[in-house]
Amino acid sequence: MTVDTRSDLASPATVPGSTSPAESVDGPGTTGVHRAEGPAGLPRTDHLPAPRRGLLRILRGPGRAVVGALWDVRVHGAEQVPAEGPVILAANHIATLDGPLAVLMSPRRPTYALAKQELFRGMMGGALSRSGQIPIDRDVVVDRTAVDRCIRVLRDGSALVVFPEGMRDTGDFAWIRSGASYLAMVTGAPIVPVAMLGTRAAGDSPHSTPRLRSRMHVVFGAPLAVRQVPWPRLQAVVRSAAEELRVQLAAHVRQATELTGTPLPGIPRGRIVPA
Repeated sequence: MTVDTRSDLASPATVPGSTSPAESVDGPGTTGVHRAEGPAGLPRTDHLPAPRRGLLRILRGPGRAVVGALWDVRVHGAEQVPAEGPVILAANHIATLDGPLAVLMSPRRPTYALAKQELFRGMMGGALSRSGQIPIDRDVVVDRTAVDRCIRVLRDGSALVVFPEGMRDTGDFAWIRSGASYLAMVTGAPIVPVAMLGTRAAGDSPHSTPRLRSRMHVVFGAPLAVRQVPWPRLQAVVRSAAEELRVQLAAHVRQATELTGTPLPGIPRGRIVPA
């Protein structure tokens, strides 16, 4: 099984009294994400403020200029990203630059990203918050606030960057978490595969940045339709959709490496490989 069930939105082990994976992810009597749907069939997010975008609008142009001055960034398939309406940009994750690069090079304005909460500290944390980026607590089974904020972004018709692998790793989508599929099933937003290549050199740490003027690629693929599923959404259905998505994302990364001639960097330095 290649879907990472450790972080499914609600696994059987975390549902009190559940013995079957057919329990609903967001139905009554479970530890699911949402139990009430709004008038449009979306979980209620009325209590959340609209995503902040002022700083994002200000920094986007200068940020792209700085990145372009430091590295040779090639963007492929930008026309694949829908020009309007909600969209999930599902990117592989190999290095630190993936998040900023995906947001800056997205053809959609504004584009928000889901990022680990540890980044939301100090000056950088303030900038991330003021630009509407979304922190997620990876130490809990379900960060409901983060999920609600993602749904609010998509409900408002914006673009959302997610990293289904959940961590910087090999970037080949050998496994994924099910959050991207769940968000698509809730909102009906299409998923655009994104391949990040060249953001880490082979043998480097996942915290490293590539050498100056090295070439990096951001490759957008054709949108993938995920059937919108009304409440309640079942775990088995979410997992099945996640595995189907994983196969498509992995195929896109392979095609992107062939298109660009840039291979994935392999296992990052410092990662312990099980015997």
